[in-house]
Amino acid sequence: MMQRSMTRLAILSVILLGAFVFADQAGRKHAENELHARPAVQVTVGLEDADIIGRDNRALQAAVDYVGNLGGGVVVIGPGEYLMRDSLHLCSRVTVRGAGEKTVLKKDREHRSPLAADGDFGEAAITVKEPEGFEIGRGVYVASKSQRNFHGVCATILNGRSNYFTLTRSMNADILVADGGFAATVFPVLSGYQLEDARVENLTVNGNRAENPTKVDGCRTAGIFFYRGDNCVISNCFVRDYNGDGISFQQSNDVKVDGCVVERCAGFGLHPGSGSQRPTVINCRAVANGEDGFFFCWRVRGGLAEGNWLENNGGYGMSIGHKDSDNFVRSNTIIGNKLGGVYWRAETEPMAAHRITFEQNTVRDNEGWGLFVDGATRNTIIRSNIIEDTGGGRQKTGVRIGKRAGEVLLEGNTIKAANQLQDERQER
Repeated sequence: MMQRSMTRLAILSVILLGAFVFADQAGRKHAENELHARPAVQVTVGLEDADIIGRDNRALQAAVDYVGNLGGGVVVIGPGEYLMRDSLHLCSRVTVRGAGEKTVLKKDREHRSPLAADGDFGEAAITVKEPEGFEIGRGVYVASKSQRNFHGVCATILNGRSNYFTLTRSMNADILVADGGFAATVFPVLSGYQLEDARVENLTVNGNRAENPTKVDGCRTAGIFFYRGDNCVISNCFVRDYNGDGISFQQSNDVKVDGCVVERCAGFGLHPGSGSQRPTVINCRAVANGEDGFFFCWRVRGGLAEGNWLENNGGYGMSIGHKDSDNFVRSNTIIGNKLGGVYWRAETEPMAAHRITFEQNTVRDNEGWGLFVDGATRNTIIRSNIIEDTGGGRQKTGVRIGKRAGEVLLEGNTIKAANQLQDERQER
C-alpha cells in the first residue's frame, strides 16, 4: 500500500512540475498551424485506473492546471463522486469532460462565521469569530447584509493564523462587522474567471443544498459559473440542489449552454448574466428551481433561447428586462411556473428590453398570465405561439400588455384563456 501511494504521489509530482512548461504557440489568435493552435494533451482523473488518482477537487485541479499550462486539451473525469472543498477553477482552452450522471462533483458541507473584524475594500484577508472549518485551500464567500451581489467575493484560503486567513482575491467593498459581515465556505462547484474557449461537458454537480444553508445570488456563484468567460461551452451537464443559481455567467460573451438540466436549485435555473452578449441557451431543462427558470439579467443582448423546457419554477418561467434588447426566444415550453409565464420587466424606456422576438413557444398553465409585456418596451413581436390554460383556470390571462408598452405585434397565436388579451394601453 505504501509503495502504491508513493507511485501515485510521484505521478502527481511529475504532472505538477509539468505545469511550469508553457506552450509556445497555443492560444495565439494566429498560430503557425492548427496543430499549434490547439494541443491534444489529455489527462484522466479517477478513483482508480487513471493518470491522477483522487477523489476531491485537488486531483481535478492538478489535471486542469497541467493541461491548461500546456496550452489546452482535455481532462477526462471518470465515474465516481468527488468532494469539492473549493471550486474546480477552469482554464482557457481546456475541456473538462465527465461520464454524465456517473461523474458527480459534490459540494462539501458549509461552515459559516461572522466576521470578527471589518473586511476593508482591497484587503485580501478575513478575520472570523469561529474559525472551525476555514482551512487552507478551501473556497470561501465573503459578504454582508448590504454588500452582496457583485460586491461580495469568492476566493480560496491561502494561509492562516488563528482566526485570520489570507485569500486569493481582495474585497470588492467594505464588508463591515456592523453590517452583518460574514464568511462562509460557499463557492461555485465549477468556475472560470477571465478565460476563453473553455468547455464543461457531461458531468453532474450536486450542490448538497441540505448541508449548505447560505443562499448566494448568481453574481458571484452558481453550480457552474463564469465571470468574463468568452466563447465558453457548457453542454450535457446536470446541476441539482445548489443553494443559488444553477448555471450563471456574468460579463461573458458568446457563451453556449446546450442540453443541460438544472433542477431544485434555490435561485435561478439558467442565468445569462449582466453584460453577457450573444448567449445561446438551447435544449436545456430548468425544473423546480426556487426563482425564475430562465433569467435574462442586465444588458444581455443578441441572444438566443431555443428549445428549452421551463417548468414548475418558483418565480417566472422566463424574465427579461434591463437593456436586454434584440433577443430571440423560440420553441420553448414554459409550464406551471408560480409567478407567471414570461415577464418583460417594468423598466423605463432607456432600460427596457426592446425588439424581442417571441415565437413558436408553448406557454401553458402558469400562474395568472402567460405573457406580460410590462415597462416602456418597444417593438415586441409575439408570433405563432400556443398560450393556453388547459382547464384548471390557473393561467387566466393569455397576454397582458402594460400601460407604458409600445408596439406589440400579435400574429398567428393560439390563445386559450378566460381573458385572451388584457391591453392596459387602452386605458391611458
